[in-house]
Order: sequence, then C-alpha cells, then structure tokens
Amino acid sequence: MPSLIDLLRSRLVTLLPSELKTSELPHLLTPIRHPMLLCQRRAMLIVDRVRLFAFLFAVLTPLWSIIDLMVFDTPLWLRLAGFRLMACLAFTWLLLFYRPSGNLLDAYRAIAILFAIPTVFYIASHTLLGTYQLAQFSAVVGAGYAFLPFVLMAGLTIFPLTLIESVVLGLLLLLAQALAGYLSWATLNWPSFAGAFWLLILIAGVASLAGMSQLAFMIALVRQAIRDPLTGIFSRGSGEEILRLQWDSAQRNNSPLALAFIDLDHFKAINDNHGHEAGDAVLRDAARSLLNTLRGSDSLVRWGGEEFLLIMPDTDMQQAHRALARLVGNGLGVRPDGQPLTASIGLSERQADASLDHRQLLELADHRMYLAKSAGRNRLHGHAGCYVPQGGLAGLEG
Repeated sequence: MPSLIDLLRSRLVTLLPSELKTSELPHLLTPIRHPMLLCQRRAMLIVDRVRLFAFLFAVLTPLWSIIDLMVFDTPLWLRLAGFRLMACLAFTWLLLFYRPSGNLLDAYRAIAILFAIPTVFYIASHTLLGTYQLAQFSAVVGAGYAFLPFVLMAGLTIFPLTLIESVVLGLLLLLAQALAGYLSWATLNWPSFAGAFWLLILIAGVASLAGMSQLAFMIALVRQAIRDPLTGIFSRGSGEEILRLQWDSAQRNNSPLALAFIDLDHFKAINDNHGHEAGDAVLRDAARSLLNTLRGSDSLVRWGGEEFLLIMPDTDMQQAHRALARLVGNGLGVRPDGQPLTASIGLSERQADASLDHRQLLELADHRMYLAKSAGRNRLHGHAGCYVPQGGLAGLEG
C-alpha cells in the first residue's frame, strides 16, 4: 500500500506542468540546491516584478489622497497624506535605484523592502484611524484601509516562489495584521478581525500554490533553454553564462577556478564509419560517464560537436589534475568497435595561469587541448606540460 506521502506526491504531480520531472519536485519546496542559472533568472524576474509592483504603488498611493481629502477632516487628512508621501517616496526609490543583479539574496531584499513599505503604512494608518471617531462615508473609506493586507497577500501570486519562501512572507504579513489588531485592542471588533484573519490565511494558501505553479513552469522552461537536447548537459550558451558567474564569484572570493577542455579523439571516424546515430550514442555515453565522476558544484557543458567544457569552481591545478585522473581512470565509454574512448584534454586555472578574465582562461584551456591533440591525442596538457594518461592520469603533476 502506498504511503500517504507517496499519494500526496502523485497528486501534486498531476497539478504541475507535464514537462516537470519528478526529481525537480524538491525545487518547489525549498530554494536550497537550485541550479545556478535557475537562481539567477528567478532572482532577476523577482526584482523586475518588485519594480513593477513598486511602480503601481508609487502612482496609486498618492492618488488615494484625493478621496481622503473628500471625506476626512483636514488634520486627519494631513497626517494620512504625510504617511502616503513617505510611502510613495520609498516606492519611487525602489523603482529607480534597485536593479536586477541575478543574486537571489538581492531579490529577497527587494521583495522584503517592497512588502515592508505598505505594511508599515498599514500599521501606522490603522493605528491613526483607530483614534478618530468616523461616521457615515468617512467610516466606509476608513474601513477600506483594512483591505491593504489582502492586496499584499494576493500580490505574492505574481512571484515564482518556493513553498518555504511563500510561507515565510505570508507569516510576516499575518504577523503585521496581528500587530495592527494588538495596537487597536481597545476598539477591536473581534468577530470581524477573526474573519479577516482567516480569510488572509486562505489567500496565503492560494498565493503559495500560485507561486509554486509559476516556479514549476519556470523550472521547465529554464531547463529546456539551457540544456543540450542530445546529451542533457548544459548547452554552450548556458555554459558561457555559468563560466562568467563562476569567474565573478572566484574573483570576489579570491578562490581558484579550473577549466578543462575535453575533445573526444577521432570522433569523426565514428560518424564516417558507423553513422551519426552511433556517434550520438557515443556522445550521450561520454556525457553520462563524465557526469557520474563530477562533484555537485562542477558544471559540464557541451561546447560543440565532440567538445566538452568542464567548469570546476574552488579547484586549483593539482586538485583539477586529480579530478581528471579519476575521470579518465573511470573511462569515457567505448567506441562502436569496442575500443575504449579517449580524449585530448586542455587544463587551465585562474590563479596558476594568472588569467585576466574568463575569456583568457577559456582560450588557454582551448589552446592546450589543441596542443594535446598535436602531441598525439589521449593526453592532458596542463600548466606544466603534456602527459600521457597511462592507467589514468593519477600520479602525474600538471
């Protein structure tokens, strides 16, 4: 009998895009271990939507003062207008000076600022209105201020968020609502407050599902955009983006970054003698063999044809050499005639080679790969020269 968790997982899958893989379901629950490019593109989308939200609030917040002027007396209107002006200036600052950086922490900061501004405005205005005796139409307009938490909670639906992120933001809005109730404890209408609080919880649940649904579509679209359709590893375009991001990170942290250009030996002969389907099968097997040897932080890219680029962050020249020795020792697969598949490898490293930028590092690895091919193939050319992998590259320096 399937467990309750398995049953819930199977039901959840039916609600998600068909393109989403079962292994990707944890990505909907927590942002931990999201692929780098997914984090970057999600962060940029979140900040873009924060700025859109800020634009709407920057325009609409001061316009509402016209209605306040029509129904409230001058002292109350002036104080509310002051709150609105400060909120408008904060939204304008967020719109003009916050730009997408691709950093998820920056995106969290942007969304926190976005929701903090109207939350503070809501608590301040709610407390202020509670000190006035409102009647007739002014009481109706004053009651409209109580809908702001619902607008904010519904606004969560426009962001591609994981379940944990949605829950955290929803809880913060619920705490703000509870704080507003505490500050107006003496005049609080408990049945109305409890009903509103329950409705906010329901909206939070819907917003969480909407955010997860957006994220599911985004995961599927990003995967399709960044993956090579034949081998399933990163495509060249996404590989260039990963390399740039890893270079920037290595420079910030003054950490090593190693690149290995891997070119399968005599691959053209496979296509010529056995056909392109056999060649495709060899490429898929080689990519699978490489992936099985890599660390979780490494990135494997199909650079073009039979060329692969291996990006190894936080890896110096000796560590990269040992990793490649393990890779070659485990084998890259077999050719259609049963012979082992070999490769010519060029290795470069940011610190050892004193590279000025990621392009220079890439060109150096590419150049050394061609030197390995010129020296007879089935070789690694690193910082200290070219070596023949006899029984793997273990024990060699370079």
